[in-house]
Amino acid sequence: MQNQIEALLEENRIKLSSVVTDLLGASGYRMLKALAQGESDPEKLLALAANNLKASPEELKDALSEAPMAELSRKVLTMQLEELDLIDRHIAALSRELEEALRSQQEAVVRLCEMPGVREDAAWQMIAEIGPEAAVFDTPEQMASWIGVCPGREESAGESTSNRSPKGNRTMRRLLNQIAWGAVRTKDSFFQELFRRLIPRLGVHKAVWAVAHRIARLIWKVLHEKVHYIERGPLAMDALAMKRRVARLTRQMQKLGYTIEVKPIAATTV
Repeated sequence: MQNQIEALLEENRIKLSSVVTDLLGASGYRMLKALAQGESDPEKLLALAANNLKASPEELKDALSEAPMAELSRKVLTMQLEELDLIDRHIAALSRELEEALRSQQEAVVRLCEMPGVREDAAWQMIAEIGPEAAVFDTPEQMASWIGVCPGREESAGESTSNRSPKGNRTMRRLLNQIAWGAVRTKDSFFQELFRRLIPRLGVHKAVWAVAHRIARLIWKVLHEKVHYIERGPLAMDALAMKRRVARLTRQMQKLGYTIEVKPIAATTV
């Protein structure tokens, strides 16, 4: 649908998609609505853009300089936007139905949502695909292979010709990719740190796919073993490293014949 709308705008020499990152985002959608209603004043169209839009007012004005659209094009755009609204309503209705159907699995949903990048709707979809306990899979490796998020291996005469991931379950692959991007954007998370470490060696896309593989294995553990996610990001790792250092120094002092008792400093009040 987005490609069709872009093509319609191009026919009317309106370059909105070149300055708006997400044509169907909040700013783009408001401007499309206005164009469909016959608005042609660039200043009024610019007023519909969000303050955080990266494009400058001059760039937007240049992209919208050919407004208004032809009458037939406006009618077609109106129909396309109505179709998008209908799809959104259907998605919302199906999401409510899915939420009701999985109400008995709310505990598993909550545990999944503790992970960076996982929202409630994503947790519902995962449980619908693999079950509340991922009981079909005996190991996380089996589930990762079924999803198609692990490296493949094609061999000929004993030599590997391709490490491309298997196709696997398309729904879960797409979902894990979205979750991985959300996880690497979560500030001070373990996955953000892992992503940064992998980029120099693998590049952005392969690094995200490696994060998705790690998340898939973690999802199996959270569901299969009914455990909670514990953040091991930079802040948590700094605290853990400090505890290990204190324990190591304590052992060294004891070997030297000293008695060491480690206690936290009591908070003082002024």
